Formats: sequence, C-alpha cells, structure tokens
Amino acid sequence: MSNEPIAHFEAASTLAVVVSSNEPLLFLSEDQKVIAASTSFCRAFEIDPATIPGRRLSELGNGEWAMPKLASLLKATASGSAQIEAYEIDLKRPNQKTRNLVVNARTLDDGDKDHIRLLLAVTDVTVARAEARLKDDLVREKAILMQEVQHRVANSLQIIASVLMQSARRVQSEEARGHLQNAHHRVMSIAAVQKQLSTSKGGNVELRTYFTQLCESLGASMIADPDRLSIAVTVDDSAVEADISISLGLIVTELVINALKHAFADQPTGKIMIDYCSTGSDWTLSVTDNGTGMPTGDDAPKAGLGTGIVEALARNLQGEIQLSDADPGTAVTISYRGASDLQAILPSAA
Repeated sequence: MSNEPIAHFEAASTLAVVVSSNEPLLFLSEDQKVIAASTSFCRAFEIDPATIPGRRLSELGNGEWAMPKLASLLKATASGSAQIEAYEIDLKRPNQKTRNLVVNARTLDDGDKDHIRLLLAVTDVTVARAEARLKDDLVREKAILMQEVQHRVANSLQIIASVLMQSARRVQSEEARGHLQNAHHRVMSIAAVQKQLSTSKGGNVELRTYFTQLCESLGASMIADPDRLSIAVTVDDSAVEADISISLGLIVTELVINALKHAFADQPTGKIMIDYCSTGSDWTLSVTDNGTGMPTGDDAPKAGLGTGIVEALARNLQGEIQLSDADPGTAVTISYRGASDLQAILPSAA
C-alpha cells in the first residue's frame, strides 16, 4: 500500500492544527515560505490571513519580519545544525511601539519525507518585560532612597553625639558630665549600627565587624592609655537584623562602660573580652573583664541606669542574664535558648 495518502492526511492535519491554534504559530517550508499561519498570529500582528500563504517570512506585513539573524537561525534549524529555543527578538513597525517577542522553532515531520518543514512559535513578552523593567526601576529607586535616609540618619546621630559631648565639656557637675558622656556613647553605639547597615546586604548586620568598630570607638573615647587597658572581640559569623543588633550593641556599650569605669581602678593593666556565638536560634553574649571583681555586701554598688538598660534590653530579647566571678574579674552573660518565636537572630552561614 502506498504511503502517499497517509502523508497527505498528516500534512492536512498539521495545517488544521496550526491554523486553529490559540498560540501564534507559523508553518514554514525549508526556504522559509509560509505554508500556514494560525489565526492568533494574524490577529496578534495585524496581518491579513489572505496575504500570507506562499510569501516568505521576510515579506510578511510591511517587511518587519525581515530579520537576518532570525532567518539565519531558521536555516540552521532546517539543516539540523541548530535549534531555536527562547530566542528573543524585537519586532519594530512604523508608528507603533516595539514589541518584545520570544520565538521557538523546530523541524516537524508531517509525513512528507522529501521536504523539511519548520514550526515557529511566537510569544509576546512585551508586557512582562515592561513589568520587569518597572520592578527593577522601583528596586533601584528604593535602594537610592534608603541610602539617602541612612545618610541623613547618620548625620543626625553625629550631630546629636557632638552636642552631647560639647555639653559634657561645659557642665560643672561631674555626675552630669558622666551622664552626658554615657549618653554620647549610647548614641555612638547606634551610629555604629547605622554605619554597618549602610554597607550590609539584606538589611542584616554582621556582628563581628559591628562589635569591633563599636569597641574601637569606646576605647578611643574612654581609654587614655591603650597599653594599660584593652578591649578584645571574639564573634562568630553571626548576622542579625537591625533592631536586634541595636539591642545587642547597647548591651555591649553599657557593660563595657561599666567595666572601664569600675573594674580596673586599682590595677595597672586590664582587659575586657566580648564574646558572641550562635547556633540556630540560640545565642550567647558575654562581656568579661579581668579586673577587681564585683564588690559584695555593703560595698556592692546600687543598680544604676546602665544596669536598668541592660536588664530591659535582655528582657526584650527574651534572654537570661547571669553574673559570675571570672576569677579574676567579672563575667556578664546574656543567653537565649530554645525559643521558636525569635527568628530574627540567624547565623550568616544559614
């Protein structure tokens, strides 16, 4: 039995499928003449269906489909040396907006073994590309706005810190001067977070860099002789959200200030160690000195503003405070264990 009727039937079926397709399709011969076009193709690109059969792809419409690169790729596809997959083209027509298109092409066996046929599928992605560009523009504008806000906040914090320091120099009362200086250190602590945020990705603060810069700032303003007193920072790769970092930074600030003021009064040298580590959502922050130790009994100091700040911040972080003898010196440890609702604290490697 001859296969010719079968081949004709398959070819006719292919034509029917192409013409009735809801997707813009072109059925092309090897030399890129249009055998059939789907109704959706004609409608999408405003081409009269009656003008299509027998014309080359480059002749469709007003010649806007005459694209040398596309023609070359179709020729390579017909020869079997290439395949068009998600190839993007710009369709340009007079007095109309450029349309962004994605084309796919493949050879098609329609039963006629002596002639190669190509099926070209066209997808209009103009709207999707425009939305993507708009989204990118909005992201860039947001980034620029955030940089401007951070810059202004940083400037404001510097102004506040400067005013506090100037006020501390002018006042006669030692107690008032001490409070103003402590307020200055607290503002500088937040300013250090702000500086880290301006260079951080994803809105998280790397604690190693932050604590190091914070302690360098505290040491520069409070330690007259670096050979006598020093501050060391040991932090893992943890990164936390901005609000968490502010609380942790203020805790470190208060404990370091307290140690510098009270731990080394009768010692020629001393050292303060800041350590932070985390595992999952669990974390531990400790500030330890090798000073004279915490006085007890009648000599024990009354809880002041700094102590109240540390306790309040620790409660806000749902952490537990432990005061212990470092032999010599004092260790203050704030730890958080096992809660599932404080997911803001994450190791950067997670």
